[in-house]
Amino acid sequence: MSRKYFGTDGVRGRVGEMPITPEFVMHLGYSAGKMLSSRDWHLAKGERPTVLIGKDTRVSGYLLESALQAGLSASGVDVFLAGPIPTPAVAYLTRALRLQAGVVISASHNPYEDNGIKFFSESGSKLPDDVEKAIEEGMTDPIVTKPSAKLGRAKRIGDAAGRYIEFCKSTFPFELDLRGMRIAVDCAHGATYHIAEHVFHELGADVIAIGVSPDGLNINHECGATQPDALRRAVLEHNADVGIALDGDGDRVVMVDDQGIIYDGDQLLYILASHRMKTGAMKGGVVGTLMTNLAVEHALEKSGIPFARAKVGDRYVLEMLQENDWQIGGEGSGHIICLDRHSTGDGIISALQVLHAMREGEATLAELTSELVLYPQILLNVRIAKKFEFEKCEPVMQAVRDAELDLDGAGRVLLRASGTEPLIRVMVEGKSMDRVRFWAESIASAVEAGAD
Repeated sequence: MSRKYFGTDGVRGRVGEMPITPEFVMHLGYSAGKMLSSRDWHLAKGERPTVLIGKDTRVSGYLLESALQAGLSASGVDVFLAGPIPTPAVAYLTRALRLQAGVVISASHNPYEDNGIKFFSESGSKLPDDVEKAIEEGMTDPIVTKPSAKLGRAKRIGDAAGRYIEFCKSTFPFELDLRGMRIAVDCAHGATYHIAEHVFHELGADVIAIGVSPDGLNINHECGATQPDALRRAVLEHNADVGIALDGDGDRVVMVDDQGIIYDGDQLLYILASHRMKTGAMKGGVVGTLMTNLAVEHALEKSGIPFARAKVGDRYVLEMLQENDWQIGGEGSGHIICLDRHSTGDGIISALQVLHAMREGEATLAELTSELVLYPQILLNVRIAKKFEFEKCEPVMQAVRDAELDLDGAGRVLLRASGTEPLIRVMVEGKSMDRVRFWAESIASAVEAGAD
């Protein structure tokens, strides 16, 4: 389904450039508010639909929050303002407070110059493609402000962080705790800076927190889930048992063991699936994406766990989980969904599920992944200046065919356009790192030449 502004994770871009401008965001809020107002919510007489707005720590969040609030208010929708709070916290509070929608102002793992808007439904799930398309279509209508008596009102929620901390703790087994564990946590100077440390500490852990001093400009800068070397150094320096790196909006996680070895989303997903299988808590199978390492698929199938691949993007993982009535899925980037714990991907809660497996099995991350040996995989991001349909570029497709012939069924090649950035992602995996690197670089060069 073609959408002009919504990508795989909402509307995203550089602040000050379309579509991340105050004017556009205000109109986006107005269109979403109009759609909400048109639905039958069975509200009490005089009540209006209410939307929760949360944001990460980017300096532009204040600007966009005001614009979004103005558009929603003009449409007659009430607003609850939660301030800086993780994306999954908005999903949770939208459900817990019985609101009609939630909105997050964040560009997730991107640098501070970017920002974005993503919506959650009343059930705490990301909006389906057709609803996002309807919001886009509504933006062709001019803004017609409601009469003053019917304007939406706004108020701040003072205990949003505390509510979410308690929710996260409730997903960890009551009979277990984290006493005796030293855990390093990197919050990427993002939305979990005032939350994650408390969750793990209140469960008994000795916590070393880094990336907890946001200044509006340092979110995701040389830290967090996309750059876990800072966490790795902290783990080794403080002799921590394990490290947890979150991204700027708190929906991704990667982990580090006591030896400084980094574990990505594919490995953590394998740990969760294996633990559920051993304890009899597994329901159905596991959903990965087109990017999930082939070794994960083979290891899960060896354990008798069904595996399916969705399109790249946690929204598509969620949709396939719901279609199959399964519970866990995720991406190598660290987006992991545990539907028996939350309605969306959640970095803190996913980390707690891994810690559950470690505590219950009295095992390290290395021991929990001993049966999984990932195939060498290289992902190259080729920046493009304009839209490029690589499928129609013969030199690119010839390079892909040559790579697949050389890999001879013992590897994979995948090209896809990013849904959030002007990039073509080139992924090659196989059993030989030398061949994987050669073909990844060859295909990337073909893309660069073809896109000029």
